[in-house]
Amino acid sequence: MALWGGRFAGDASAMFKQVNDSLPFDYVMATEDIIGSIAWSKGLVRAGVLSVQEQTELEHSLCELKDAVEAGEINFAASQEEDIHSFVEAYLTDKLGDLGRKLHTGRSRNDQVATDFRLWCKRHLAGLKLDLVNLLEALLRCASRHEQAILPGYTHLQRAQPVHFAHWCLAYVEMLKRDISRIEDCVKRLNQSPLGCGALAGTTFAVDRTALASELGFDGPCLNSLDAVSDRDFVLELLFTASTGMMHLSRMSEDLIFYNSGEAGFLQLSDAVTSGSSLMPQKKNPDALELMRGKCGRVFGHLQGLLVTMKGLPLAYNKDMQEDKEGAIDAVNQYHICLCIGVEVLDGLTLNQEATRKAAQQGYANATELADYLVGKGIPFRTAHDIAGQAVVKAIHKGVALEDLEITELTQLHASIEDDVYPWLALEAVISKRDQLGGTSHKMVTQALYLEHENLDKLKASLSNDQ
Repeated sequence: MALWGGRFAGDASAMFKQVNDSLPFDYVMATEDIIGSIAWSKGLVRAGVLSVQEQTELEHSLCELKDAVEAGEINFAASQEEDIHSFVEAYLTDKLGDLGRKLHTGRSRNDQVATDFRLWCKRHLAGLKLDLVNLLEALLRCASRHEQAILPGYTHLQRAQPVHFAHWCLAYVEMLKRDISRIEDCVKRLNQSPLGCGALAGTTFAVDRTALASELGFDGPCLNSLDAVSDRDFVLELLFTASTGMMHLSRMSEDLIFYNSGEAGFLQLSDAVTSGSSLMPQKKNPDALELMRGKCGRVFGHLQGLLVTMKGLPLAYNKDMQEDKEGAIDAVNQYHICLCIGVEVLDGLTLNQEATRKAAQQGYANATELADYLVGKGIPFRTAHDIAGQAVVKAIHKGVALEDLEITELTQLHASIEDDVYPWLALEAVISKRDQLGGTSHKMVTQALYLEHENLDKLKASLSNDQ
């Protein structure tokens, strides 16, 4: 049932229907369309368009349809309707006759789809927030299991300075906390209702838009009808939020892929998130992590696609905007899947603490400590930096660690170096000296873990309150 048929004498071509019809993907908003329609029916009662009895019949039928949708009893693929809005209206018309045709009074698909999609985004942003909390908790579990483990930290993918593995975990906790805050911020801006703005100029019926917005869980109504029906900033923000979150997952995946490599040998991934080779029996490939890294580009593409779609559109609604949904739906699905897989990866990994510690002792990662030691002797840091660099060159030529140089070799570089330099160069000393806020000392990592567990409890409590 086309909602626009009166103006047309002929039928749409099969090819046009293929490019025009959106039911194959916007059926996912069926629940939101029904909820919005129930609210609209109540608004029409207040506007004097429907009687209480008529609204009751409409709401009863809509609730029946909603139950059937949520039970998976509706075969949308078998329908010939253009979109989810015409599907719902056709259902009501088949069931209630002319009463079903009254529901669209004063409403356009333009404000209807904008409302439906905002509601859909809110629902799925809430789900993604829960997924992020679950992954954050998995990171904290992983950090707590390996609180004493030390591994090399890297810059430029070169060994730089040793850090606790838990400190590495906590770095990604910080990223996830920002991802959660972006979701919360995104919801604040999308939480206005377009319903009642009509096609572009508002409605002539005395609909209380503030009451409608409140009933649908919005903070209030959109204040300009032109903007309300043509705004897709909220979809762009959702896609940016998902893209940033996927970028974080991709970076974490890259770290773990390297740590899992034969060259590093820092950890083993569980069989549940790896696969083998069809040719090489010995292979155990980190496919889950590679797919997470790969899907990052897919989500980025959806953001770029919608930005390009929107950049040249005049006010108000244009059919180009139908391209907002498939990308957003896929981005949300991919982000959700990757967040869930991330939990399985972290919960199943086994850290080789002997290998990580050995690697942390290599690469002259304690050179900065030698420079700091010299600063403590009153030597300017830049001079101390040069001396430490010369010590590294000497150690490289001998093929030994910095702390294995003889004291006579070190005093040749500067007379201030004495036997008390060796405790400075020990791995535990290198770590323990990083005891300022944000540092990697055991004391600071333990405090950070305690704080993040407290924050996690608060996050979980807020999620429970939201539900």
